[in-house]
Amino acid sequence: MDITITNIQARQILDSRGNPTVEADVTLSDGSFGRAAVPSGASTGSFEAVELRDGELAFGGKGVLRAVENVNGEIAQALKGSNPFDQAAIDEKMKSLDGTPNKARLGANAILAVSLAVAKAAAKSRGVELYQYVNSLAGNPAMCLPMPMINVMNGGQHALGATDFQEYMIIPTSAATFADAVRMSAEVFHALAKILKDEGYPTTVGDEGGYAPRVRNGNMEPILLLSRAIEQAGYKLGVDFGFALDVAASELYKDGKYNLATEHRILSADEMIRTYKALLERVPVLSIEDGLNEEAWEDWEKMTADLGNFAQLVGDDLLVTNVERLKRGIEEKAGNAILIKPNQIGTLTETIQAVLMAKNAGWNTVMSHRSGETEDVTISHLAVGLGTGQIKTGSMSRSERIAKYNELLRIAEKRPDLEIAHPFVK
Repeated sequence: MDITITNIQARQILDSRGNPTVEADVTLSDGSFGRAAVPSGASTGSFEAVELRDGELAFGGKGVLRAVENVNGEIAQALKGSNPFDQAAIDEKMKSLDGTPNKARLGANAILAVSLAVAKAAAKSRGVELYQYVNSLAGNPAMCLPMPMINVMNGGQHALGATDFQEYMIIPTSAATFADAVRMSAEVFHALAKILKDEGYPTTVGDEGGYAPRVRNGNMEPILLLSRAIEQAGYKLGVDFGFALDVAASELYKDGKYNLATEHRILSADEMIRTYKALLERVPVLSIEDGLNEEAWEDWEKMTADLGNFAQLVGDDLLVTNVERLKRGIEEKAGNAILIKPNQIGTLTETIQAVLMAKNAGWNTVMSHRSGETEDVTISHLAVGLGTGQIKTGSMSRSERIAKYNELLRIAEKRPDLEIAHPFVK
């Protein structure tokens, strides 16, 4: 007997910000079961696949009952009896059922929840881990444990404008294992708490678990504080740790300029590039994400020509995990790395395609969470199974972030043969 999908059931649950999101359960004819919950972003790119929200009174308009209904109705009807092992066909069926270019009718949140739950059920049925199953779907690329980019200080949209830049991350570049990477980063995180207290700053955390103090001295202050924390934890900046920034520049962009409000400066794209160049000369910033506006292709090209040999330039809002936009980025040399967020594109198949396309072009790939997360750990498996080499999944606090690190620790324990990636070792 062929194994088929027998049941699909979705519900509305809450994400880490207390906003509704979609969770889907998929059951197969052999009893195998998969469950997936989708996340949601705060600073979303204009070109992302569309999350369907109810717009009713409940939850301030953010309910997802329509998306849930779409899963329990149309999607369940269309997929019952389907072969769960043909992921591409499942995802294609949902896309054509939706009929819009950006999944706006059924909702990318509805489609992705089912897409991931099907893969989880299929992996269960095959008796393999999700990362192994995803690896086979992708044509067996080399697997590795990802180097984490750990968001220890939040700014921008994630911390009510304390800084203009949205995330200040540390990268434990000298970590020999994933367990080392987690330990080293946690030690710096705790050293930073002490420094913040000594400076009279609160140690409350933002959406992604990083500290979110309203710093007094602009965008460089978090870097200086982090440099001290790295040293106090007994590590060497530039040897054991480097920095990564998520500027989220589209959020700063207005009338063709970038408004750095905390510094009372309004800069052109050229001036932004010069600012980054000066920063790279001063401190070991290894990666800059969304350094320019999401539609400024020519400026991105210029930034990549100027800085691409010195830093990883990651497209998030620019590329939105979309193969069409990624193709353009590769052709125009706009960036040299892509952030991979499954919910930006809305199916597992398209997520895999984006990773493979980027890797084939020699680009780096970074698997990523969203600021509104759940306890779902799928991205840990995607990072390993697709060999992305890097993961961004928040800070060393908040269980919905730690869940991903803990899952990676479990995978690392089970698979001592898998090494941690070192994407910044020249």
